[in-house]
Amino acid sequence: MSTAEPRWRRLGPDERREQILTCAIELFGERPYSAVSTTELANRAGVARGLINHYFGTKRDLYLEVVRRMVMIPQVAVDRLPKGTLEERVTESIRWFLDTVSRHSKAWLAAIGAEGVDPEVERILAEADERAADRVLEATGLAAETAHREELRAMIRAYGGLVKSAAREWLVRGALTRPQVEVLMNTTLLAIIREASPGLDSTAT
Repeated sequence: MSTAEPRWRRLGPDERREQILTCAIELFGERPYSAVSTTELANRAGVARGLINHYFGTKRDLYLEVVRRMVMIPQVAVDRLPKGTLEERVTESIRWFLDTVSRHSKAWLAAIGAEGVDPEVERILAEADERAADRVLEATGLAAETAHREELRAMIRAYGGLVKSAAREWLVRGALTRPQVEVLMNTTLLAIIREASPGLDSTAT
């Protein structure tokens, strides 16, 4: 006897919204925005089209929410880190990121690939870069740093550019393996924290 839950099982509002968003992530990862219809989104999620409008508004609104989900680092990613050494926290942070990107690689690549093409996505990506800088500072114990804070955040944003490029080398080109990307990200971030960051005082003018 099958124990699978029927597709029409009643879900709470939060569960239903998450179900629709998950299906949208899959579809927008498979095809460009213009090639995905609201009807197809509804069919994939097993809901009426009206529910998509109810939870997200237009197809465009749903797409932008998919981009936010793909590029924004949530607070929980920092909260779940072990109370260990700097090396352990950096390692776990990077592994969480690579796990997340690997799980939804097509949708993540599509989101960051719209940079410089779609103004609304551009704004979301810029906000994500700022939030990522704050999350990294928090994860590495530098959240309370006040001296040269903006320069330090700029370094982390620059590091974010390396992260995106390295992930493309792994996911698109296959030129790097995941362990190689992890080593690159790990050593670079630790170098910023241990060498570049302390050196800001000596380079101030």
